[in-house]
Amino acid sequence: MKPAIIFDLGKVLVDFDYSVAARKVALRSTKQHPDLQHFLSSSSILVRYESGLLTRQQFFDEMRQATGFTGSLEEFSADFADIFVPMEQMVDLHGELRRRGFQTYIFSNTNDLAIEHVRHNFPFFKHFDGYIFSYEVGAMKPQPEIYAAMEQMCGRREAELVYIDDRLENIEAGRARGWQTILQETPGKTRAALEKFLS
Repeated sequence: MKPAIIFDLGKVLVDFDYSVAARKVALRSTKQHPDLQHFLSSSSILVRYESGLLTRQQFFDEMRQATGFTGSLEEFSADFADIFVPMEQMVDLHGELRRRGFQTYIFSNTNDLAIEHVRHNFPFFKHFDGYIFSYEVGAMKPQPEIYAAMEQMCGRREAELVYIDDRLENIEAGRARGWQTILQETPGKTRAALEKFLS
């Protein structure tokens, strides 16, 4: 049986830049935040949102309170989510794996705004066998619950899974479960490492 290939989303299949969102949000905000880019990308509000503890409306309400954003939820959603560009070499690699008959999955710490945007704008996103998102599971990598959810979804365990992620702590949590792992540094290195696993 061929192993299943698990892809992280951000910095593996799509690149992202929170400075894009920060510039847009700042234009409609009344409070001057000293580092809005860092705040948008790593605040406790975002962590709770991506852990499934806040709804979209609650996330917006807390972000609006923190930034003084004067626009609507729809305007904030558009400004906040439009930060992604596809990593074409990795998208192409995924397409090759599909043509070779491998099952593939997306495994991401993320939120519904980001997923809605990526799903709408990037056609490659629909060509996976399944998706595990932190906000749906209620746990974030490297917490064990989200890894167990992936194993349950795909019906595979240990070396039957090959996992690609750009964050070492997430990779180490997968490796501790017996998964084969690849730390993404560049698309070229990922491709070479993957071929060693699949040859």
